[in-house]
Amino acid sequence: MGEKILIIGGTGYIGKFVVEASAKSGHPTFALMREASLSDPAKSELVETFKKSGVTFLTGDLNDHESLVKAIKQVDVVISTVGFMQIADQYKIIAAIKEAGNVKRFLPSEFGNDLDRCRAVDPINQNFQLKVQLRRAIEAEGIPYTYIVCNLFAGYALSNFLQLGATAPPRDKIVIPGDGNVKAVFNEEHDIGAYTVKASVDPRTLNKILYIKPPHNIYSFNELVACWEKKIGNTLEKIYVAEDELLKQIEESPMPVNVILSINHCIFVKGDQTYFEIDPAVGVEASQLYPDVKYTTVDEYITQFV
Repeated sequence: MGEKILIIGGTGYIGKFVVEASAKSGHPTFALMREASLSDPAKSELVETFKKSGVTFLTGDLNDHESLVKAIKQVDVVISTVGFMQIADQYKIIAAIKEAGNVKRFLPSEFGNDLDRCRAVDPINQNFQLKVQLRRAIEAEGIPYTYIVCNLFAGYALSNFLQLGATAPPRDKIVIPGDGNVKAVFNEEHDIGAYTVKASVDPRTLNKILYIKPPHNIYSFNELVACWEKKIGNTLEKIYVAEDELLKQIEESPMPVNVILSINHCIFVKGDQTYFEIDPAVGVEASQLYPDVKYTTVDEYITQFV
């Protein structure tokens, strides 16, 4: 049957794609759900979808140690996809994994940049540092792990080309952080789910970082805009925001704008997703490891918005 996989945070943004990929892959798939979530009307459609795909619900809560241990004892692999505000709560998962003593692999909630190579500014740096500390805690406890570095979510970055408040890619003018030449990596969410599940049971990814960095998804902001202009047959007015101006905006903006801008700064000015080569001693690249996953390219993805 394959390893049993438990997803914690399965109704969240990336969580639902991981649950779907796990169920599709034929692994016995479990989702940890709070009682309140199971009866939440806002989540009923998703819960129904999970049920139909054969997902088993285990009721439990990060704040209820016993329920957590009980759930973890039933599985081989634990994948956490908890959100931004719950990163530190994952120490409770570490404690439960230690007590359960049966877990073959833990994937903490990362799903962004490689945190050990980040040069971000606050406020996002505070969140990144929490994740770095969590990595060190997992390693110190000797828990077998895989870290998923999926870079940018296409649904988040390409649906509006990171234009604040926009609901579609722009057709007249575009604001670009930095000089637009720094390369970033954009990945479609179903692909991230598929790669995550494959890596969670793969001996080649044990105690390694899985970088999702397919060659056709590495673009600079300028390249992205050029690709879009070609599709819509129109040239956009480009407004470049120099680094000092961007840093000033980060300092002066309220939450969550300052968080978004600080993410943009580390990716599109510092180049935190692409400034280093993958070190084979610590990491592997997903599209090389799993050529059978037919990933969605940036070019294909943005075509839907034309």
